[in-house]
Amino acid sequence: MEIIAEYLESSTSMTPQETAQHLGLTFEKQTPGYLNLCVRSGNQLLSSGHVSTLKGKLGAGLSTKEGYAAARECAAKILNSAWNVHGTLDGLRIVKVLGCVNSVPDFIEQHLVINGASDLLHEVFGKSGDGYHARSALGFASLPTGAAVEVEVIFEVKS
Repeated sequence: MEIIAEYLESSTSMTPQETAQHLGLTFEKQTPGYLNLCVRSGNQLLSSGHVSTLKGKLGAGLSTKEGYAAARECAAKILNSAWNVHGTLDGLRIVKVLGCVNSVPDFIEQHLVINGASDLLHEVFGKSGDGYHARSALGFASLPTGAAVEVEVIFEVKS
C-alpha cells in the first residue's frame, strides 16, 4: 500500500511524458506508411485505429482479462503515434476514445475490455484531469487482421 501511495504522490508532480516513461512506455520514430497513424487538425490530434497484436474473439477463447491487456497495448501504440506528431505527450488532453472489440454476439463485457485503454490514459494524464474522457466501447463481428481489439483516440492540443 505504501508503494502505491508513493507512486501516486510522485506521479502528481510528473508531466504526462515523464509518467509514461516511468510506466515503461517507449517512444520510437515511426516510418510513414499507407495511412497516417495520427494527424493534427487544428488543435486536435486524431489517431487511426490501432490494433492489438492479440488475435481472436472475446467470448470464444479469449478472456476479458486478455482483452483488457490488448486494449492497453493499443493505447500505448496510440501514445507513441501522438508523440511522433506532437513530439511529447505534454500539452495534450484526451477528448474521446473509441474501442472496438472483436467478440461473439452474446459477449457483454466490451466496456471492461476497453477499460484497459482508458486506465492507461488515466495513469498517464490523470483520471480527473486531462485523462478524463468520453468513450464508446462496441462489439464487432470481426476486426482487421483478426485483431482482438482496436482503439482510436482524439486528443486536444492545449499548447
